[in-house]
Amino acid sequence: MPSVNNFIMVIIDLMAATMGVAMGFLAFLVIGGLSGVFAWVFYPCSRASKPKVKKLLIALLTGFGAALASSYLGQFAGLFQSGQMLEWLSAIVASCLAGGIYAGLAK
Repeated sequence: MPSVNNFIMVIIDLMAATMGVAMGFLAFLVIGGLSGVFAWVFYPCSRASKPKVKKLLIALLTGFGAALASSYLGQFAGLFQSGQMLEWLSAIVASCLAGGIYAGLAK
């Protein structure tokens, strides 16, 4: 017969797994988004005095998508596991490249 203690442990395990997924998502949103926006903002060219919000949002989403894709593709290919430094490095590099490519095409 299952005890209350086993039930509590299952709940704690589910909470830990869910928090890990949520924190990974938020970390890629912040790292990828900021890298994409910084690549767009600091790309050298003449620009208007005030950047448009739509272009900044697209740069943010492009960086986030590239960071998320590089993480999942690297794990799928067996290059690294979740949480390793190589995963973060690939996410940062991919989001900077995607933001730079978007900035080059958009400006």
